Amino acid sequence: MAGISKKALAAEWLLGSPAAEIGRLWRILRASLIVPLLRVSLYVCLVMSTMLLIEWLYIGGVVLYVKMFGRKPERRYKWEAVEDGSETGSAAFPMVLVQIPLFNEKEVYKLSIGAACSLSWPADRLLIQVVDGSTDILIKDMVEKECMKWAGRGINIIHQTRETREGYKAGALKEGLNYDYVKECEYVAIFDADFQPEPDFLRRALPFLIHNQDIALVQARWRFFTGKFSMSLKHELSYDFPVNAVECLLTRLEEMSLDYHFTAEQEAGSTVHAFFGFNGSAGIWRIAAINEAGGWDDRTTAEDMDLAVRAVLKGWKLVYVGDLELIILFPIGESELPSTLKAFRSQQHRWSCGPCNLFGKIVMDVIKSKKVSLWKKVYMIYNFFFVRKIVGHTCIFFSYCLVLPLTILIPEVNVPKGGAVFIPCIIAGINSILATPRSLHLVFLWILFENVMSLHLTKAIVKGLLGTKNANEWIITEKIGDSTKINTNNEPVAPEKPRSEVLRDRILLPELGFAMFLFLSGGYGFLYRNDYYFVYLFLQGITFTIVGFGLIGT
Repeated sequence: MAGISKKALAAEWLLGSPAAEIGRLWRILRASLIVPLLRVSLYVCLVMSTMLLIEWLYIGGVVLYVKMFGRKPERRYKWEAVEDGSETGSAAFPMVLVQIPLFNEKEVYKLSIGAACSLSWPADRLLIQVVDGSTDILIKDMVEKECMKWAGRGINIIHQTRETREGYKAGALKEGLNYDYVKECEYVAIFDADFQPEPDFLRRALPFLIHNQDIALVQARWRFFTGKFSMSLKHELSYDFPVNAVECLLTRLEEMSLDYHFTAEQEAGSTVHAFFGFNGSAGIWRIAAINEAGGWDDRTTAEDMDLAVRAVLKGWKLVYVGDLELIILFPIGESELPSTLKAFRSQQHRWSCGPCNLFGKIVMDVIKSKKVSLWKKVYMIYNFFFVRKIVGHTCIFFSYCLVLPLTILIPEVNVPKGGAVFIPCIIAGINSILATPRSLHLVFLWILFENVMSLHLTKAIVKGLLGTKNANEWIITEKIGDSTKINTNNEPVAPEKPRSEVLRDRILLPELGFAMFLFLSGGYGFLYRNDYYFVYLFLQGITFTIVGFGLIGT
């Protein structure tokens, strides 16, 4: 009997007690740690969502005020056209420098140089500087010949080469301003290689700087047109360029985000605070303001935003002119809106990591500044950096990709319908109405895609805030037309990649992992919950899967 008793006790210990003990420990852990932690996380996400909602309503209110009362920059600042004087001649026109930074821009260098040379401004008051850091000798030679061609037609143009890429774009622009021949220039207009300004660009923008001595920058809007756009260059034939804003679903979703940035965020910052982030192109700077702010600095990949912040801290004002649109055009095969997922992720990583890295380096300068009002300091730190650059994507990721699915698996924590449904719907509606009304039917797809991208961008934000080793890594946005191989017809051909590299670029394991997690949560919700969150979870899981396998974009 004693032996049987021992065997029974052993079997009970092996089969019964451990399972019961594990279940008991799980219930204790769940009740004492997991549920409270998830509930706190939910409250934090609700607070962040409310912050975003207030920010979007504030921006929407400012934009509505500008449109209803016509508070355009021309009414807020003095603006008078610069006229040709019969007696003074071109002396009434200030000396303007146009900088075009190039780096192996084979497909677009002729267009950018030609557009700059066609600007309506007295030739003796305009200096065009092509800062060429190309590493391809053949491309550098072609750029030099193009500059010589325009110089032979009486255009004051200089091909300035760089031997190194030190400082990247910031280093190129800084180096370009250090030459003695630009010392007489008062203003500098900056156009990236894929930007083609209209001939009257300077005549429309410069009066803000000429007649308002406290303005440092005039920023134009980037415009993405669909179909074809025709333009004529001085001494050249007319060209028709296809524009890729509707090339694929990916570029349509990108266009929605970028249009909101210009029509809402830039407009609101300029109208209320005379501050916003310089977009790096399609802007005209007062050179004295650049020098007073300390010049270009390559400490982050957000060198354009860095300069704008430092200029404002010195007491300068920035003006965004939404009616001054600068068209971004490309020859066939090019795309400013990245049409490949890899290119888009690289671009967005840089745009998210750089500002967060800058925030950590400049926040104390903002606090200590004596030339900026307390209200503007609050706006710069809280609205501009904290809410838009940090809270935005992290809130989306934690709220709708992590916390919400976990609450489905742990029913003790309930998500208020307002936080899960109404807030994102209001934000998405404001974004669509203000930015791209013609894409209103894509707003739900835009929400799902933004949620997927929030995983990638949250990692970029963390890297920027921590200042990791690769936080300042500058990766040129890939263009379809870029190539290192030429075929017999002298047309660029994309170089072949090893299959393993193609798969590594295309398969995104973190996104696929979250897809599985969302499907699991959605399935549990469908079987055991009485709400309809499983519908969103399944759709979001499908979107993660599509992106994870690289099935979006060209």
